[in-house]
Amino acid sequence: MHHSEQLENTEARPTNFIRNIIDEDLANGTCTQVHTRFPPEPNGYLHIGHAKSICLNFGIAKDYNGLCNLRFDDTNPTKEEVEYVDSIKQDVEWLGFKWAGQPHYASDYFDALYGYAIELIKKGLAYVCELTPDEMREYRGTLTEPGKNSPYRDRSVEENLALFEKMKNGEVEEGKMSLRAKIDMASPFMVMRDPVIYRIKFATHHQTGDKWCIYPMYDFTHCISDAIERITHSICTLEFQDNRRLYDWVLDHISIERPLPHQYEFSRLNLEYTLTSKRKLLKLVEDKIVDGWNDPRMPTISGLRRRGYTPASLREFCRRIGVTKQDNVVEFKALESCIRDDLNENAPRAMAVINPLRIVIENFDGEEVLTAPNHPNREEMGTRQLPFTRELFIDKADFREEANKQYKRLVLGKEVRLRNAYVIKAERVEKDENGEITTVYCTYDPETLGKNPADGRKVKGVIHWVSAKDNVPAEFRLYDRLFTVPNPGAAENMEDVLNPESLVVKHGFVEKSLANAEPEKAYQFEREGYYCADSKDSTAEHPVFNLTVSLKESF
Repeated sequence: MHHSEQLENTEARPTNFIRNIIDEDLANGTCTQVHTRFPPEPNGYLHIGHAKSICLNFGIAKDYNGLCNLRFDDTNPTKEEVEYVDSIKQDVEWLGFKWAGQPHYASDYFDALYGYAIELIKKGLAYVCELTPDEMREYRGTLTEPGKNSPYRDRSVEENLALFEKMKNGEVEEGKMSLRAKIDMASPFMVMRDPVIYRIKFATHHQTGDKWCIYPMYDFTHCISDAIERITHSICTLEFQDNRRLYDWVLDHISIERPLPHQYEFSRLNLEYTLTSKRKLLKLVEDKIVDGWNDPRMPTISGLRRRGYTPASLREFCRRIGVTKQDNVVEFKALESCIRDDLNENAPRAMAVINPLRIVIENFDGEEVLTAPNHPNREEMGTRQLPFTRELFIDKADFREEANKQYKRLVLGKEVRLRNAYVIKAERVEKDENGEITTVYCTYDPETLGKNPADGRKVKGVIHWVSAKDNVPAEFRLYDRLFTVPNPGAAENMEDVLNPESLVVKHGFVEKSLANAEPEKAYQFEREGYYCADSKDSTAEHPVFNLTVSLKESF
């Protein structure tokens, strides 16, 4: 189902089924202080789907005067990097949230986890298995047929302890042995069919170095980490619904402090025209289809940030889509509408000419400095100076030699107003050998600054302009969707559905006041769209502006 019809604003503090559960838990004393966590795996940059989870976990902690931990789920050293750890911290802070205490790492608990694994072995609830991954799949059964027991399932406690010790000491090859929980090979839930809880990996870990060559699996680690950190409400997405059985099984069978945390699932965010698979996003980066994880076309938080999205607009988007148990796809324009609402209110106005056409005002000489408001409805945002000169640039699309009544811009022999300046009239044009217009010669009416022509002539159109003499040459990057289809994740080959027009580069001019535009700070380029200076490539010598979003819905 589409969410667009439900995106109207509600009160600032949302209500949803998770908050209702918390209200109940606080009322009946199940918990006294709410403690949540946000547990990303540091194997890529965070994306818009994570923003929903961040806003939910940190937002709940904030609203209930509770705590929210940032915990890196770092149990897979072969795919993780410190670069990802750092980017995640930055994104959470940029979104406006603060975690409780120091960041936590699942790897902080490796000693404890190992101890709980030994406890399960001693209770006869875990065993060392020597099936290969392929054999293990065969033995696991299917959704309709039960699995069958591993031939290693009934080893003695002593033998399991000795073999697990060998695994830990690096005396067993990768893939030759694993530690499995002994649960039920006939369970209707695949996740309960003797899941692997430890595997061998000879890999240096970004936090623990070479101390370990056995690493715990996510399902074993996650519930224990929650319990160690005294998390009250462990919130995750719906694909972990069946895993909740294993979450509870592990905690029920080890001697860890009670009360135990509970897991609650909500639907993940699916956004049209985007991918949120880290594996596929990594492929875009590695194949250099995009300019890194923070390419402004990426659905990553850092990409949206570089494109000019604000923390407030992403928080508002997460608030509008809400938290439910229903899977749904959110229209891309719902996200764009949040940034438009924010920037329409808060972005200062400026003028930029992206496809320049030269104008010469024949009856004007010298230079005049005009004053323009930074925002039409917000006086407190102040004013800026615009140099008005004999030669100006306007946009090519704003001039025609002849046009019908619907066209409200500059037409040969007719008048138009220059924004914040005078009324001009197009008198004649000059063309090159290909018949392309190179210059439009105009006259201006000196009596029309801030007022209509004296003799009651009505001038309908208003166009933007930049001085041709006193300006800042700039590069404009016009970004569009990266994919041509609403569900690129379903495509067999990602490259087939890439949008060839996802980035169009133009060269034009911005007004003088933008000489030192601060990166990521939004401007409304009048009549063109919302833009911000690029945080990676823009310099004072060569300003680069990214299109954040058009002024109106284009689709």
